[in-house]
Amino acid sequence: MKILLNQVRQKKKITLTKLEEQTGISKSALNNFENDKTSPTMIHMEKLAKALEVRIVDLFDSKYK
Repeated sequence: MKILLNQVRQKKKITLTKLEEQTGISKSALNNFENDKTSPTMIHMEKLAKALEVRIVDLFDSKYK
């Protein structure tokens, strides 16, 4: 499953620094999520969805959506 964090974040014109401030998730962790180095937990996904004002399902790409 591909995480669409980078696409959603850029569409909303939110920097990694701003997203870090809003979620409490470090920039390095956010960068790892965006580059598929690590996967966010559901708690992270909830914080990201809230900060980006989207549904959690909008943050990932899956044929089972």
